[in-house]
Amino acid sequence: MKLFSSVNDVQDIKKLVASALALKANPYAHSDLGKNKTLGLVFMNPSLRTRLSTQKAALNLGMNVMVMNMDKEGWALETQDGVIMNGTTVEHIREAAAVMGEYCDILGLRSFPKLQNREEDYNEEFFNKFVKFCGVPVVSLESATRHPLQSLADLITIVETWKQPIPNPSQREGSNISHNPAEWQVSPTGGDLEGAVLPKVVLAWAPHIKPLPQAVPNSFAEWMCRAQAEGMVDFTIAQPAGFELEESFTSGAKISYNLDEAITDADYVYVKNWSSYKDYGQLLDFPDGWMMNNEKLKLTSNAKVMHCLPVRRDLELASEILDGPNSLVIHEAGNRLWSAQAVLKAMLEEL
Repeated sequence: MKLFSSVNDVQDIKKLVASALALKANPYAHSDLGKNKTLGLVFMNPSLRTRLSTQKAALNLGMNVMVMNMDKEGWALETQDGVIMNGTTVEHIREAAAVMGEYCDILGLRSFPKLQNREEDYNEEFFNKFVKFCGVPVVSLESATRHPLQSLADLITIVETWKQPIPNPSQREGSNISHNPAEWQVSPTGGDLEGAVLPKVVLAWAPHIKPLPQAVPNSFAEWMCRAQAEGMVDFTIAQPAGFELEESFTSGAKISYNLDEAITDADYVYVKNWSSYKDYGQLLDFPDGWMMNNEKLKLTSNAKVMHCLPVRRDLELASEILDGPNSLVIHEAGNRLWSAQAVLKAMLEEL
């Protein structure tokens, strides 16, 4: 693996989940793999979970880590070619990315969208030029349109906590499947889930006081659609009219405009706000009743509730859920470490 920017960069998601769970069971099993290798983490925007989890993952693999907050510590970067740099930008991304590649064996980049120009954000110009010019493997720490490390952690969390874990290919329905994640095995071609009861997973839009990027819901939808195609989940997206995500991220998902109907009998509810894609970056008017609380939880199949964090309590998600037994948000955040470590391990193995 030389690039991790979306689920499309992963050949076998079941195998990657299994790798993450194996690392969780034995974090230092590959502590020599990254010896004398350096990971550079470049942040254009703030970070808590992504920075700490990815840095810890690299240390578990024996890597050196350098962190640079470019928005505070670096030069203002120019991304356009053919311009005379007589304005506010000081260094071109061609030189900046190339120099970082000289110092690091793997680079991670985090960059948010501006939510002003849809075409500009969805072209992922900054991220793609960074990949092109740095000359080393790159892992996305979140881009304008996707957050793949978060989505991998989400899938790990669902697989790990679901009552029907992915069986070995040699095992069939009715066999004695281990419920110890450390003992799960997935072949390169994936486990056989035919006939198994699949978890119903719902991505549920939530209120917010300001427009938020679509990166997390785009990415979660993309990963869940892939998981659904591979027989791992049953996936639904619930949002008010006007908040539909770009269709390429949601192909195969059921779409609902009624939260109560969507979450009925759900096993997992993934709560997240996002701004409008059609009316790009706008927080449109929406009806009441879109915040998950314990009353809505009664409609589900005692669903586990997820959120990528940070979360605004009692606006996006009720405190009674966050503080209750159905919340997976801390467990989910913990799995950010293992998603990052599995990806870095795969990259190191090809260096």
